[in-house]
Amino acid sequence: MLETKEGSLYLDGKPLRIISGSIHYFRIVEGYWRDRLEKLKAGGFNTVETYIPWNFHEPKKGRFILEGMHNVERFIQLAEEMGLYVILRPSPYICAEWEMGGLPAWLLKDPDLRFRCSDPVFLAHLKEYYDHLLPVLKTYQYSEGGPVIAFQIENEYGAYGDDKTYLEAIRRMYHEHGIRELLFTSDGPDMSKPGSLRDEWTTLNFGSRPEEAFQELEKWKPGEPRMCMEYWIGWFDAWGHPHHTRDAASTGDVLKRMLNMGASMNVYMFHGGTNFQFYNGANHYDTYEPTITSYDYDALLTESGEITEKFRTVQRILAEEGQDVEMIPEEKPARLSERKVELSQSVSLFDTLSTVSARRKNVTPLTMEELDQSYGFVLYRTTFEGKGMFSVELDAMQDRAFLYINGVYQYTYYRNDTKKVVDLFFPEESNTFEIFIENMGRVNYGKYLSERKGLIQNVWIGNRYTFDWEMYSIELEEPVLDFHHQTDERFPKFFEGSFSVETPADTFVQLDGWKKGNVLINGFNLGRYWEIGPQKTLYLPAPLLQEGENKIQVLELEGHSTPSLSLVPEPDLG
Repeated sequence: MLETKEGSLYLDGKPLRIISGSIHYFRIVEGYWRDRLEKLKAGGFNTVETYIPWNFHEPKKGRFILEGMHNVERFIQLAEEMGLYVILRPSPYICAEWEMGGLPAWLLKDPDLRFRCSDPVFLAHLKEYYDHLLPVLKTYQYSEGGPVIAFQIENEYGAYGDDKTYLEAIRRMYHEHGIRELLFTSDGPDMSKPGSLRDEWTTLNFGSRPEEAFQELEKWKPGEPRMCMEYWIGWFDAWGHPHHTRDAASTGDVLKRMLNMGASMNVYMFHGGTNFQFYNGANHYDTYEPTITSYDYDALLTESGEITEKFRTVQRILAEEGQDVEMIPEEKPARLSERKVELSQSVSLFDTLSTVSARRKNVTPLTMEELDQSYGFVLYRTTFEGKGMFSVELDAMQDRAFLYINGVYQYTYYRNDTKKVVDLFFPEESNTFEIFIENMGRVNYGKYLSERKGLIQNVWIGNRYTFDWEMYSIELEEPVLDFHHQTDERFPKFFEGSFSVETPADTFVQLDGWKKGNVLINGFNLGRYWEIGPQKTLYLPAPLLQEGENKIQVLELEGHSTPSLSLVPEPDLG
């Protein structure tokens, strides 16, 4: 077992320095797990670390998924085959720029539930999840012959709360399921005290100034074995902001200083991957900032798994420290030949509602969570009685809304807009009023962690509420489109085309001329695009393609200037 004593880490009584890299299996198609782990091993690393997101494995209450991309057990097995140790972080909350920090959105159906504390209802849900997950993980503990040497209790909890009873409850659940490996917490240096337990290992997260960071920890936990559980070597991107990069020299300098202090470390991220489907998170400080689809993170491997200069720099430093490394040839990976794909069929979402949505009626509008929906879009429809110009309050709409009166587009609202009221003309005595709302990703960090989506309350129109609403939930899970009964020309619209592949290879979907929406390949949602950037292409990994015909679909929300898209060999992240 891994133990902490005399300021150091020991495994089976022998000193161990953990040289780890973060790889999130849930951001990588299963067919590429082995490749990414092999490159980690070749880089001089002896350990792989991964979060385990609750919402990825229990997307609906009581529906547990551990197959395909969700097969964390297989990921652990592959690491073991390569002789890597494994650190697991199955915290209720992971942050990770992941939707709601990994907490499942169905928790929000209970208005009285409180997250990340000793609320008995929250702990009961967590226990039911752990009752399924932990028996699977228990098998792979080092003490039972497996590669897993440590488990995280909670993640950056000091930046959220200080409920020690909550942390102790999670620890107790681990012990009840026979988890005997070393337990730890991780926080920023100035937040570690409220976020950790006195008698469990405290690790730190930072991107620079390691001397100051470990001095801060030493003040209240003298002699604690030093480990940076997240050495941030890059950063994530938000829509409308520049692409973040960090040069290799800076990365290497901090790494060497940390190693010279005898510290263990985990590079965050060794390989970032992709926020497929609707799993991107968001941050909210002064404004709401949703994370882009790419989680390239300027990591040691690119989003598509290519070796970088930063990888070579870190590998060289680790080799100097005596780590086993393997030189990987500078080979350009196979790419699909560049081509244009015509999207020859299209249909308004309003004409194919019956095949892509689930309908519900209620006196008042329901939030997305009350509709038992976690991600995607909701179309709200009601009848407004009254002719003339009326003010419509917009701040009940999260996150981006398109407004229509009698089938005619009127206005687009985004929650960051300073204008919160719009005057709209209702031309008839009785009018159909529709609001199409996109959930652009729940906040994954801080005090806005528990926000709801859709219409979060009734809409105030002309100094009154309107009642009796229809709601259509659209989650884009392998949508079946009806192109035969087209009467509506409004956006959002679905577009569909196909292309043939002889040998599947990686490619990137270029969306010049398209504004905002999602791309699906053979029914799999690659994620979001938005013309404001920085990301201009979506990564399409080879395992999602098939020999022969491949179907590509686009849900465009706002408009387009071309009937085609392109598959290109290189990414454009801005």
